[in-house]
Amino acid sequence: MIEQIPAKGKLLIAEPFLGDPNFERSVVLLCEHTETGSFGFVLNQTTVLTLKDVIEDEIYADLPLHIGGPVEHNTLHFIHRMGTIIDDTIPIADDLYWGGDFEQVKSLLNMGKMSTDDIRFFVGYSGWGEQQLENELKQNAWIVTDAESSFIFQTPADQFWRNILRRMDGKYKAFANYPTDPRLN
Repeated sequence: MIEQIPAKGKLLIAEPFLGDPNFERSVVLLCEHTETGSFGFVLNQTTVLTLKDVIEDEIYADLPLHIGGPVEHNTLHFIHRMGTIIDDTIPIADDLYWGGDFEQVKSLLNMGKMSTDDIRFFVGYSGWGEQQLENELKQNAWIVTDAESSFIFQTPADQFWRNILRRMDGKYKAFANYPTDPRLN
């Protein structure tokens, strides 16, 4: 379903020729959208780092870190689909949650009760001030659609933008085949 109304639990898909290098060919999960602003994570920008590289605690799982956006790269965030098993978690959409008790997360990871199919970690985040996102939508910078946890956790980051567009109809499906730089076509 394609919409133009941003809301918690929606995906923002960057238009093929969005001029912002922070969001080129990005897909952002909106975790919060209010009158005062919006907050989310880029789902398809990876780093060479793992969780073990940024925390001092012992973690047995080797989980990759993603770049959540251009804001505060010194912060660590996570989304998951473990539900309320993790205390203080915030529901985003069906089977999709944000944050929670990190001590519980570490225990679940170390006991093997959580894997990369259940959780994704981010350094930094994406943020918009009051009416900023709405203005970008009026400029057709983003396509808005529903988030599905299975797609989020099972689609490789380097295929995310194209694959989500391929699932859509009409011109959006055609966008998936647009070259990154049309001058090279």
